[in-house]
Amino acid sequence: MNKLIKVLLLATLGCATLTGLAAGEVKLVKGQTIYVPSYTSFMGGKAASYAFEAKPTIFFHNTDQNNPINIVRIDFYNTNGKLVEKYLQQPLKLNPNSATRINVKELIKGEEGSDAHFIIQWQADNRVVEPLVQTWFVGAVGTRGYSYTSPARIIQENAD
Repeated sequence: MNKLIKVLLLATLGCATLTGLAAGEVKLVKGQTIYVPSYTSFMGGKAASYAFEAKPTIFFHNTDQNNPINIVRIDFYNTNGKLVEKYLQQPLKLNPNSATRINVKELIKGEEGSDAHFIIQWQADNRVVEPLVQTWFVGAVGTRGYSYTSPARIIQENAD
């Protein structure tokens, strides 16, 4: 019986993995503006009686194998949509198959950081495979550590 459960579990995981790989379509675009959640604090309990901090790191991958892309804007906003900091002074070129990471320089505590986010804009000379953008969060409360991810959301796109 134990062996049967293991075989079924492995078969299920294998099918889920194959389905996930086959389900995505390759999308070619020339640029995007992306909303990237970057929460730096979480409120909890009754009337938000306690808070804990999270350290977000954004990973930005140029998934195109042949063409570079240029990141032209990385702006960090607080919960109220107020610009906290512009992270980019000049465009950042990402070669094919390369990546960069963006670390939040200073955590915003309390309500101001509970819905903090980045707006990232990138462009390319040619149509390219859209990049992969994720935020990884890590933190600790007492002796317990935690980590989780959050996907980015496209808010504007240039397909031509």
